[in-house]
Amino acid sequence: MSPRAARVAVLISGEGSNLQALIDAATAGTLGAELVLVVSNRGAARGLERARAAGIATAHVATAPGQTRATYDEALATTLAAHAPTLIVLAGFMRILGAAFIDRFAGRMLNIHPSLLPNYRGLDTHRRVLEAGDRWHGATVHFVTAELDAGPAILQYRIPVQNGDTVETLAQRIHVGEHIILPRAVEWLAAGRLRLEHGSVMLDGRPLPQPVVVEGVT
Repeated sequence: MSPRAARVAVLISGEGSNLQALIDAATAGTLGAELVLVVSNRGAARGLERARAAGIATAHVATAPGQTRATYDEALATTLAAHAPTLIVLAGFMRILGAAFIDRFAGRMLNIHPSLLPNYRGLDTHRRVLEAGDRWHGATVHFVTAELDAGPAILQYRIPVQNGDTVETLAQRIHVGEHIILPRAVEWLAAGRLRLEHGSVMLDGRPLPQPVVVEGVT
């Protein structure tokens, strides 16, 4: 790995399947970045085990009773600083970060969300898609901004909702696409192809008015 390679910290809360996709891409040499730290707000997160198995440093930054968001964010920032990451990836991190924290990494923080943003920000996206009778569902990688799930979109994976789909089957099918688009977006950002400029996404030096869409068939 080049000493100038992007240093990536990944924030997780649970299983870590998207983290595993990043680990696999890094192992294959296609990520173009070094995974230097995995942090979870939950000590029992399966993703921490995945990171340790891959030889990546891990940290558990727990929430203390009565702790404010700002205090938690400062503890998280201190943990990150010890590993000097240049990029932050939120891969199923189930905490809302404050604006001051996000400002520290403006343009250098990505999130993956299980919907075709701007539709269905927040939780329970698969259920909400089914209840609305939508024809399409998917996942979005976007830059993180202070407004929840509202940062400019970069990549989307899109699939048709099938007759008989359930919350569980949709989640499984969307995971397939998440594992494709998240490493790709990290690769673009690490290579300098992607940047956030005045609130707009730039890809290869040109404005990206709409996210790049990867069509799924499963």
